[in-house]
Amino acid sequence: MRRWRRISPDMAPAQHRRTAHRWQVGASIGAAVLVALGSFWLVQVINRGDFASSEVSKSEPDYIVENFSVVKMTADGKPRYIVAGDKLTHHPDTDSADVLRPVVQSLSPPLPPMTMTSATGRIDQVRNIVDMQGDVVVLRPGSPHGPRLRLKTEALTILTDEDKLRTDLAVEMLQDATVITGVGMLADRAASQVDLYHRVHIVYPPKR
Repeated sequence: MRRWRRISPDMAPAQHRRTAHRWQVGASIGAAVLVALGSFWLVQVINRGDFASSEVSKSEPDYIVENFSVVKMTADGKPRYIVAGDKLTHHPDTDSADVLRPVVQSLSPPLPPMTMTSATGRIDQVRNIVDMQGDVVVLRPGSPHGPRLRLKTEALTILTDEDKLRTDLAVEMLQDATVITGVGMLADRAASQVDLYHRVHIVYPPKR
């Protein structure tokens, strides 16, 4: 026979109070666990850099310099390239910089200095190259190592570590009075050698 326990009116409020207390304690513990888990997730997200705001900030320029000049040194502490311009905008996500009206000077003694100008440029500090775009002009004075040179193209890549110039576009070179045109070029400063790849055309001045 099932026995029923009779609860007196005085005992019921006490049990209700104990039950309510247990629910309050359980809710407090649950909230504390959720806060702890939320804090752990927040730390993990910050460490991984998953915040959209962090990604946006990395893609934005971290500094802008006007009327700047930068010197790239050789391993023995001598200047090899001087890069100047009207404005430099650095991008931290790619460690590159956009340059307005860059002026690049190549210094490779005993060769004469070579000066390159363009409308815009980009410095890639990871690959150590400078890309010049728009109205690119290269000037080199005459010397015992070679005739005076003036080169024009629309895009030029400078490999600063190798001291080479490269382009896939049309090139026009003026060496003293000789005009040389072609498409695609690789110039090796150290070897004093220029290679043109396609549609090469040379116009010599008339003999005196």
